[in-house]
Amino acid sequence: MYPSSLLRSVEKPGRYTGGEYGQVIKQKDGVVARVAFCFPDIYEIGMSNLGVRILYGLLNEMEDVWCERAFAPWVDMEAEMRKRGIRLSTLESGDELSVFDFVAFTLQYELSYTNVLNMLNLAGLPLTSAERGDFALGSTPIVIGGGPCAYNAEPVADFFDLLLIGEGEEALPELVRLYIDMKKSGAKKSEFLREAAKLEGWYVPSLYEVEYNADGTIAAVTPKEGAPAKIKKRIVTDLDKAYFPEKFVMPYIETVHDRIMLEVFRGCIRGCRFCQAGMIYRPVREKSPELLDKQARKLFENTGYNEISLSSLSISDYTCLRELTEQLLSWTEAQKINLSLPSLRADSFTDELMARISSVRSSGLTFAPEAGTPRLRDAINKNITEEEILSACRTAYAAGKNSVKLYFMIGLPTETYEDLDGIAELTQKAVDEYYRTPGRPKGRDVTVTISVASFVPKPFTPFQWCAQDTIDTLREKQAYLAEKLKHNRKVRYNWHEAKVSFLEAVFARGNRRLSKALIEANRRGVRFDSWDELFDYEAWMDIFKTVGIDTAFYANREIGKDEVMPWDIFDIGVSKSFLRREYERAMRSEPSKNCREGCLGCGANRLGGERTCCPRL
Repeated sequence: MYPSSLLRSVEKPGRYTGGEYGQVIKQKDGVVARVAFCFPDIYEIGMSNLGVRILYGLLNEMEDVWCERAFAPWVDMEAEMRKRGIRLSTLESGDELSVFDFVAFTLQYELSYTNVLNMLNLAGLPLTSAERGDFALGSTPIVIGGGPCAYNAEPVADFFDLLLIGEGEEALPELVRLYIDMKKSGAKKSEFLREAAKLEGWYVPSLYEVEYNADGTIAAVTPKEGAPAKIKKRIVTDLDKAYFPEKFVMPYIETVHDRIMLEVFRGCIRGCRFCQAGMIYRPVREKSPELLDKQARKLFENTGYNEISLSSLSISDYTCLRELTEQLLSWTEAQKINLSLPSLRADSFTDELMARISSVRSSGLTFAPEAGTPRLRDAINKNITEEEILSACRTAYAAGKNSVKLYFMIGLPTETYEDLDGIAELTQKAVDEYYRTPGRPKGRDVTVTISVASFVPKPFTPFQWCAQDTIDTLREKQAYLAEKLKHNRKVRYNWHEAKVSFLEAVFARGNRRLSKALIEANRRGVRFDSWDELFDYEAWMDIFKTVGIDTAFYANREIGKDEVMPWDIFDIGVSKSFLRREYERAMRSEPSKNCREGCLGCGANRLGGERTCCPRL
């Protein structure tokens, strides 16, 4: 454990003490494999992540496995640790990461990569897999990773021994069981990695050789030592049978999401062309409302949280939403438990749904038109009309809300300044709708908050070939929109820093050559790039210049139709030919049907297909 003298000298010592209700403590003499589950951000963010909670509970269900937690220490804690020569430890046992069998990172966003390296450094571990060498299992940790960024983890591939492509509920226990068997036989890391590469979903970067053309594009990716030419994404086909925790570790301090998070389904039927999650989590798989109600009741008994959030990419698309909300409201209203439905679609937001969530919920509502004009919404395949957006606002106003939030993006492929005008015009219409809605709150003005993100081209989307606007262009568009909105006191305008979005794009479409930039960034002490107070664009530009990286090659370049992409070695179910067809339809501003209106042949159904719960469908 960290000494009390250290904890007294830092902000929020509760981030580092452990000892929370619900944590798992095991006797070491009964444990064969120890896993340090590392979240590369601060405690408050990591403890709000549902994936961490699921996999922590899942691994600890295995009698001979002990999974513990570690988070990125904030800068004050890091400074004290380095000054005192203290290494990064887990919360449960207080043991250093270097004594574990696995050091496992979840890669939720590209701007956490520097935190991964910083945590390895704080643990006293060599950064790269090659530097850690070939060793007998149990003498040095195997470093593994997973999460959405693993779908193109090439910028950090040199630092990982193994990466999971897909979902972990079945894949992780299989890997750990293989490790235990091979550890008992005295196997070495290289032998284990060759065997692990045979397990579905596991990618061993060191078993693939990447060759480049003279222009920096990839010539070929060649598997070695029997590794598969394609790594197939791992999914859980039946979520009703999948592990889900009955209790959570209860933090002592406030976290980002202090609530019950109930995973309703995985995947998305919509096919928005900018959205990576909508592609990589296909096909749709639902949980039954009976199981969800049972899980919610159990978690309430074990946590006492007063809010239940129904987690999914688009909760309105759950086929049994009416049945589920009826079952939940039959007992949550009496307990004064808020029922939160994030990711609501404007075209599915009705008076009935508003009534179901308004009895205890008092906050405003958020909708995501994404684009300001029908043409651009067709191009990105958002498939909602202006009337549906305004109708959703009207429904919220009539139920007593005097604030709504609208999410937009700028820099989308095919965007023009007319589309930016459309954002301002649609926002004004949302304001005007308030004053013409019967039943709106009397004597109160409306506030329409718009948040505008910059488009980032992501792997495994129809827009993966598209260039990101330059920083100057994005800033010009941000300023143009600000000028359009500046006289409207009923509108709040928030936007994301273009320089941050640019760095995200560099790493989102990056290849292994970016590892040298990350190593240099680590040498200079760069970390917490997603935090405004620590993000240093000029430092990054100097890093890229020092190591000879042309950032425009990754962020601002249109990728050729037949170019080999760093992520082409992964089979996520959705075919590249489907993504290309959707890209071409986007260039013609043609929308596509959603999955329930008719199959477009993306290919994901071969992984398991959709199982809906509702007998009506």
